[in-house]
Amino acid sequence: MKERIRREEGVLRQRRGFFTDAYRRSTTYALVERDLDGENLVGFASVRRDGYILFLAVAPEHRGEGYGKHLVAEVADDYGAVTCHARTTNRSAVAFYEGIGFEIVRRVDDYYEDRGDAYYLKLGEESLSEKLSRFIRR
Repeated sequence: MKERIRREEGVLRQRRGFFTDAYRRSTTYALVERDLDGENLVGFASVRRDGYILFLAVAPEHRGEGYGKHLVAEVADDYGAVTCHARTTNRSAVAFYEGIGFEIVRRVDDYYEDRGDAYYLKLGEESLSEKLSRFIRR
C-alpha cells in the first residue's frame, strides 16, 4: 500500500532501507477488510516507542470513512503523547491531522531526503480524551 501511495501521490518518498529499518523497530497497527475474495489491507500506522507516528496510510478508496481517525485513536490510547511529521505540501494530510486535534508545533525545512519541508505536529494533550470520546461515540 505504501508503495502504491508513493507512486500515485508522490508522498512517503524516503529510500527503501529507511522504511525497512523503521518498520523493524516500530509497532504497526493494521486495519484489514475481509470479503469473499480474502483480506485487503485498508490502512496502517507504524509507531515508535515514544508515540511518534512514522507512517499513517489509508488506501485511497477507503479515505473519508474514519479509518485514519480509528488508527490514530488506537495509537493515542496506547501512548501518552502522539506526534508526527507531515509534508508541508501534503495539504490533505495536514488538514486531516489538524481536524482531529493535532497542532503544528514547528516547520522543519529540508526534512525529507528530497529536501522537502515538513511540519512537526503534536496531538493536543488537553483535547485528547475529548477527541477519543467523540470518536468512539460516532
